[in-house]
Amino acid sequence: MKKAVTSQVRIIGGKFRGSKIPVPSVSGLRPTPNRIRETLFNWLADECRAAKVLDCFSGSGALGFEAISRGADSVTLIEQDRKAWQNLQQQIERLGTDNVELLIGDALALIPDLGEPYTLVFIDPPYAIVGMREKVLSSLIDNGKLVDGTQIYLEWPDGDTFELTHPNLYWRKHKKAGQVHYAIAEWRLSR
Repeated sequence: MKKAVTSQVRIIGGKFRGSKIPVPSVSGLRPTPNRIRETLFNWLADECRAAKVLDCFSGSGALGFEAISRGADSVTLIEQDRKAWQNLQQQIERLGTDNVELLIGDALALIPDLGEPYTLVFIDPPYAIVGMREKVLSSLIDNGKLVDGTQIYLEWPDGDTFELTHPNLYWRKHKKAGQVHYAIAEWRLSR
């Protein structure tokens, strides 16, 4: 019997550079491509070191593991799908990192009970879940999970639009690659 081939993404930089992360076959899971992650982490080079990171829709874990690899102090991964969650658990053990917290469940339900605020947040839900980026961002704001200067990564498909509606949010960077828009917003308490 032939074993099913699992796709992989690789960690681009830092102490885990070159490590391959398996991507489980889960509906709606689309890891951020290498090219986009490379640009993203070039943008976040200074902010990533010593960051407290939240990955709201972890999937393969590519963004969270890249952040840990590049010097983040801690990463909280949230994943709702059991198969993807089990894969993330295996990768945490394989990489031997003890500064990753893995939670299973719905990001919106978990956000109010998360600990201290985060300095770097990844919000890239499955594209089919309409309005989820906005809901998660609002929940993070309403529950006090952002600090002055928090960097927020957002990703959305071509054809969708995403606007920052809170007066303390500002666009820092925005780019398009193929059919994907990706951007960094910053939470600022003062101008």
